[in-house]
Amino acid sequence: MPRSKKATPKRKSAPNKKNRTVAVRKPQASKSTSARKSRAEGIRLFTLAGRPSKEDFVKVYGPAGPKMTWEQRAEAGVPAEKFQAAIASAMRQAK
Repeated sequence: MPRSKKATPKRKSAPNKKNRTVAVRKPQASKSTSARKSRAEGIRLFTLAGRPSKEDFVKVYGPAGPKMTWEQRAEAGVPAEKFQAAIASAMRQAK
């Protein structure tokens, strides 16, 4: 009794090197020197203030606190150097 061949799905061949697309890396745009310095200064002040959360900014500066820059916060009366004292004062007043 002869065996019959079963229908088997055909294998897909590997794509040819000609058809293969090569991922080309785009060069990253480097930030300008002034932008890099400004960002570094903001991070320095954030660290100096004790890495506060958004809630901490709201307690000290009000609802606009998280959106303000450090210069605007200093003009509002509480610079980064005095932020921890201001948050402690705000916590005492909240109780």
